[in-house]
Formats: sequence, structure tokens, C-alpha cells
Amino acid sequence: VQLQASGGGLVQAGGSLRLSCAASGRTFSGYAAGWFRQSPGKPREFVAAISWSGGRSDYADFVKDRFTISRDSVKNTIYLQMNTLKPGDTAVYYCATPGAAFGTDRPRIYVSEYEHWGQGTQVTVSS
Repeated sequence: VQLQASGGGLVQAGGSLRLSCAASGRTFSGYAAGWFRQSPGKPREFVAAISWSGGRSDYADFVKDRFTISRDSVKNTIYLQMNTLKPGDTAVYYCATPGAAFGTDRPRIYVSEYEHWGQGTQVTVSS
């Protein structure tokens, strides 16, 4: 499977962006998905995740009430709607899916739970 993340860019503080993650070679159906981010010199950190059914999601505390993760099974795409962006949100954002489908229907919040990663998309928030 290949994941292609897009939608990043330069935005002013308080603005919004929507990231997309499209899968090729395999459907997202039956697979949990997540978004992580990484800034220079820092480890990759959890941002948001959605269960394979789409019925459950989880967010890092620093993005709760600002970001929303969703999935579109028809378009085979995962989205991350980011509102009220802050300079601290500046990072490369990565989408990911586990290697196995179904299982416990829960969001997966650890890097180690994911096997397939997109190439990342840069988000830069100016003050």
C-alpha cells in the first residue's frame, strides 16, 4: 500500500487547512488510520486517529476542539481538518495505517502500531 498525503501549506495563525491522505494499492476499508507530526529535532508525535469503523476517534490534547479526523470510504481517503492553527502546529504531518485490518475497533495512538506511512506534507503557520 502507498499513502499520499497532501493539503499542507503556509497559513497565518488562526487559519485552517484540510489534509488528505489517499491510499493506493489497498483500500482504507477495515483499517484504522492516524495522523502524526514531526518538527525538526523532535520525535514524531501523535495528532489524531480514527478506528477502522470510523465510529471512534482520539486526539492529542493540544489539538482537541481544533482538529477533526474523518474518513471517506468512497474516495478511499482520510482527512484531517485543522482549524484555529497556531505557530506551534508547524510540522511535517504524516498519515499512517496499521498492517492488519479489523481487530479491536479503536483508535491507535502509538507510532509502533502503524506499519504504512505517507511521505508527509509540510504545514507552516505564521504568527
